[in-house]
Amino acid sequence: MHRLSSLLLAVSLCIAPVSQAEDLKAVAASLDGYRFEFACKDPMPENPKPGADGISARATNDPATNDKFTDVRKFGGEAGKRYKVTLRVRGVVEPMMYKDGQQVGEYFYIGGAPNNATYNIYQLTVSSPAQHFFFNRQDKVGHKIFTIDYTATIEVEGGATLTLHGNGQNGHMITNFAKLVVPEISPAPQPFNGQFIQLNVVDVAEVK
Repeated sequence: MHRLSSLLLAVSLCIAPVSQAEDLKAVAASLDGYRFEFACKDPMPENPKPGADGISARATNDPATNDKFTDVRKFGGEAGKRYKVTLRVRGVVEPMMYKDGQQVGEYFYIGGAPNNATYNIYQLTVSSPAQHFFFNRQDKVGHKIFTIDYTATIEVEGGATLTLHGNGQNGHMITNFAKLVVPEISPAPQPFNGQFIQLNVVDVAEVK
């Protein structure tokens, strides 16, 4: 009986950290799987022209006011606690320049502001601690399309407001003329007719 109790204790000790980690990931459920999407209005040609731009399906009337979207979500967790959230960022995007913030890696940008008036913006704003982030940073813009797949870690306080914002700025986008596909991300194995970014939560840790 003593051996059985010891075995059950050992098993519970092994399981506890995994269970705790999964519970922590649940506080970021409102971010997990979120997609920024800019679909093209017209069907994808069989043989797209390299560098082609297209009309955004989101744009109606004045594209400066309509080629954009904003989703507001609530982060979980406990008020007064802060969490480090590691996101996996994947998608097919065009380049965008940002300024007056901090570049982290090739594509991720913390703070600052857009530095171009025509290319697509992908932005996440956290109310507390107050900060915003961009996901498709490049040194220069141009008629190119590329895939992204990287991780980025942000800090979020329990109960914070998350604002996810996409802005096409001018009603046009660089089409997915190369028919790029991100493996395991819908509509793979088919290419998405436009641009998108999908966020997935891979880890959450409480900041001590």
